[in-house]
Amino acid sequence: MRVLILIGALSLSACTQADLNALFPPAETVEPELVVLLPPPPPPPADARTADEFDTTSAEDRAAALAAPATSGEQRLGTTLATLGSPADPGIWIETPLVSEVTLGRVEVTATGKTVSLELRPSGGEPGSGSQISLPAMRLLEVPLTAIQELTVYAGGAA
Repeated sequence: MRVLILIGALSLSACTQADLNALFPPAETVEPELVVLLPPPPPPPADARTADEFDTTSAEDRAAALAAPATSGEQRLGTTLATLGSPADPGIWIETPLVSEVTLGRVEVTATGKTVSLELRPSGGEPGSGSQISLPAMRLLEVPLTAIQELTVYAGGAA
């Protein structure tokens, strides 16, 4: 057996670079999908005290987040337990260890099936360490702001 491996290695070493390229053509490169992230809404006023004052998303932002998601091409990343993130950080987002770069996706409340499209942000945490979700996203999902909510996270497919 060792002799066959040695013979194979020696015969390949005699090949020129052109011969090797013919044997092992370079893999096709796949262009990454361009993700266009919209600018976040303005930050809340410094004197904000209520959920309405902290939620600076527009009616259009909320409608887009609640629109039927394009689920073709999306990938289920897993489930996470999420709590309220910083109310001073505007936009509809989740910070989760389930992603390593900012991308678009959606979350679904495991218990109710209620879903919202949002920005997936890496948290830098270890897998299983939990997630933080924006105040506007929690409001759109109709979950209490004090809840620890189980969410299923999906990447891609977001319109």
